[in-house]
Amino acid sequence: MAKHEGELAPVLVNRKSAEKKKAQMKKSQLQPIFLGSILPIILIVSWEGLSRLGVFPSYQLPAPSAILATIQKMAQDGTLWGHIGITTYRVFAGFVIGTVTAVILGSLVGFYKKAEYLFDPLIQAFRSIPSLAWVPLFILWMGIGEPSKVTMIAVGVFFPVYLNIASGIAGVDRKLIEVGKMYGLNTFQLVRRVILPASLPSFLVGLRSGLGLGWMFVVASELMGASQGLGYLLVLGQNTLSPETIIASIILFAIIGKLSDWILKVIEKRALHWQDRLVKS
Repeated sequence: MAKHEGELAPVLVNRKSAEKKKAQMKKSQLQPIFLGSILPIILIVSWEGLSRLGVFPSYQLPAPSAILATIQKMAQDGTLWGHIGITTYRVFAGFVIGTVTAVILGSLVGFYKKAEYLFDPLIQAFRSIPSLAWVPLFILWMGIGEPSKVTMIAVGVFFPVYLNIASGIAGVDRKLIEVGKMYGLNTFQLVRRVILPASLPSFLVGLRSGLGLGWMFVVASELMGASQGLGYLLVLGQNTLSPETIIASIILFAIIGKLSDWILKVIEKRALHWQDRLVKS
């Protein structure tokens, strides 16, 4: 009997250790959600209370409960999902087109000095043009259909992704490349095993910045004669003097934009798991 207890002791210790580790992991995953919810909850409760006391006029800043009722009403009649779906499609399509174009040009500029001299001055000049300045030109070229809207978003996504990938490749430590050459790596192997991993953090930051601008540019694109989308809801709320619709659209932009950024953040964390990062206190 004593022999069996001696054999079971390590198993029990390992099981307790695994359960303790699992509990700590669960706590570490829930803590950011809990801390990140504190300020929004305080803001919403204060906003609701001040609105009910009449501090904020309902025709200017309706209560969160009224905004939630507007969102619920659109969800029940089915219009909400159509607006969210078309806006998300436009952002996704523009994000893909802008990212692919930025990767091609950014890689050329990052790898080759002559390509930088050739392309970068013009790209930097275009980057200084305000987003709304493109609206009349794209309408003139492509009309008010989907191509002009997607192109508008792609322009917004392009610049941060291009800048980050070009600077990330150009900023790779020369010593790393020299070490790779010492180990007999050819050009393709240097790119795959040294340059791309070293520039990946900058590229992923560019993707998140580009996606954020994509959500900003979709508003400008949906001002171009759209009949559907969250940007269209902003115009509809303005024309019908409905602040509930305007703020509901803004809140939906914030929620969907945050979710999409969280997805990219998870991808970034998994792709860069090999980095020895500073642990925040």
